[in-house]
Amino acid sequence: MSCKQLVNNRFEDYYNLTIFLLLVNTMNKTRLSSKGQVIIPKSSRDSHHWEAGQELVVIDTEQGVLLAPVQPAPAATLDELAGCLSYTGAAKSLEEMEQAIKQGANQIREASDDQY
Repeated sequence: MSCKQLVNNRFEDYYNLTIFLLLVNTMNKTRLSSKGQVIIPKSSRDSHHWEAGQELVVIDTEQGVLLAPVQPAPAATLDELAGCLSYTGAAKSLEEMEQAIKQGANQIREASDDQY
């Protein structure tokens, strides 16, 4: 590598670092509290039209955490929903269905306990 290329590479690294630091310093920042709470800056709440009490979904990504508003499910009638989950096989007894519900509820409860 020539001296000129080395200088150009160093300049590009310095330039990229400078731009990164400028962006970081102008971003809205917040801090995680000892209770695990984060305050979303007012400018961000305003731009997304989020009011107090807004439910948010927390999505883990490779870059960090993404917050998205909970989208309500569209209204549907029982007739529209009936048969949307097909099942092939022998019919389950009421006891088998109740056991499966309890098992699913326990799995959800255990998963939520792990998060807090």
